[in-house]
Amino acid sequence: MTPEEQRQKALAASRLKRARQHLKSARDLLVNEDFADSVSRSYYAIFQAARALLAIEQLESRKHSGVIALFNRHFVKTGKVDKQLGVVLKDARRSREIADYSDLAEFAREDAEGQLRDAEMFIQAVAKLLGEESGG
Repeated sequence: MTPEEQRQKALAASRLKRARQHLKSARDLLVNEDFADSVSRSYYAIFQAARALLAIEQLESRKHSGVIALFNRHFVKTGKVDKQLGVVLKDARRSREIADYSDLAEFAREDAEGQLRDAEMFIQAVAKLLGEESGG
């Protein structure tokens, strides 16, 4: 493995670790019935996992929309990941924006649980692609 490939792999692992930290935060917020913030943290778990895959391909964007576009172009459209992961990423971002920016947003337990399940599934799929045995 070249030094650049080692750097990419380390960056991907770091981002996946961060995704798992966001996932833990989302679970903690859900337990404490802070549903909107749980939705937001679940999105960031998904977002960081997507960035982990982008790191392997030496792709980067400073914007959330750019990360989503790169993920769709290089992983969904090429068939490297199931199309459902692209949908999860897009929908999670929309929910996060409502949770973070809408003055009138209300999220129920079911909303937070659904986004958390999506985040767990997304991270597990990314971990598998990155060659990890466990996605948890």
